[in-house]
Amino acid sequence: MGDAEYLLDNRAAAAGRRFEVLSALFDPSTFRHLAALGVDAGWRCWELGAGGTPVVRWLAERVGPDGYVLATDIDVSWAVDAASAYVEVRRHDVERDDPPERGTFDLVHARLVLVHLRERERVLRSLVQTLRPGGWLLIEDADPALQPLSCIDEYGPAQALANSIRRGFRALLAARGADLAYGRKLPRLLRAAGLSNVAADAYFPVASPVCSALETETIAMIRDQLVEHGIATVEEIETHLANVAAGQLDLAQPPMISAWGQLQPPA
Repeated sequence: MGDAEYLLDNRAAAAGRRFEVLSALFDPSTFRHLAALGVDAGWRCWELGAGGTPVVRWLAERVGPDGYVLATDIDVSWAVDAASAYVEVRRHDVERDDPPERGTFDLVHARLVLVHLRERERVLRSLVQTLRPGGWLLIEDADPALQPLSCIDEYGPAQALANSIRRGFRALLAARGADLAYGRKLPRLLRAAGLSNVAADAYFPVASPVCSALETETIAMIRDQLVEHGIATVEEIETHLANVAAGQLDLAQPPMISAWGQLQPPA
């Protein structure tokens, strides 16, 4: 999906703040999975949809100067500071541009990328083709259809308003081609793409202060669309943001499903 079609435009001024909040919320889980896959000195890694720098820097520290990290995104302005002698930051549209050379990487990782793509199945197959034998693919994507609510305990008007705005947000994502039930499909899709040792788990944040911060930054990026499409009025958005700021809402995020699989060497 080109950046013009992406609801949460990486070029927006608020994107940097949103990247920081996403990092605070999801990086610990991502780092746990990367460490479990054995990322180590000398590995060659592709971080797809790099956004900000924390995951890129984590990979760079693990692989060291004998390794290589390729960080790509449709807008690399937020990740360019991570570039170094063995970290390449490259603008790349995974739906439109050719993938890196086949058989290149020990690890390919993408978080909150494929769920937004219209050609996600083709892209997934192309990611597998860039793996070396024995290499790992780790895909992490949310499943908003599995848990669609902003407030899972809807006991009053503030919670009802939050859930109404979340439903509108989901509708905007779906209209731009996002698959809101994609996360749950990942294990099946990795096996279908020819990977072995496939497994998955889910991280489901509830009532975290970081969930509130993410809600605030997300609304800042989409408020015009919410009003334009009649999802919420300016007054309702301001009321919702005030409720978030006052700590009145136990906000949740959709489960982030992490799925991984390995390209086995030929028999």
